[in-house]
Amino acid sequence: MSHGDISGEPFSIPEVGGNINVGIPKTSDATSNLIQRLMLADLDPAAAKSAVGILGPFLSAFSFLFILRIVMSWYPKLPVGKFPYVLVYAPTEPLLIPTRKLIPPLGGVDVTPVVWFGLLSFLNEILVGPQGLLVLLSQQIS
Repeated sequence: MSHGDISGEPFSIPEVGGNINVGIPKTSDATSNLIQRLMLADLDPAAAKSAVGILGPFLSAFSFLFILRIVMSWYPKLPVGKFPYVLVYAPTEPLLIPTRKLIPPLGGVDVTPVVWFGLLSFLNEILVGPQGLLVLLSQQIS
């Protein structure tokens, strides 16, 4: 019995009553080389530690801005162009405009700040949380 794989070689399925060849095109050498380099790419611990030091506070600050943005959405008559509201409105609105095109208001409520808060919280946990990828990379012994 011959089992096919994803290496680009044809499959053989003898149980069906003969060989059925399914030709999956091989990836080009350049694509294969790129995939191999991406899989083997190691971020050295010092660079990972720097990334944690920069990315952690950035993600936390934007998460806080989106929490404030959620609270601001409860008061639709706020003058968002005036201080101090503009400090929250200006950095978050460029992200919310395209998101509103994908996710329209639900029952008249704009949920896009909640979506961004969830996304940023997820990225924060995955990258710079206690078991985050960048934290684990920064703790590697060279």
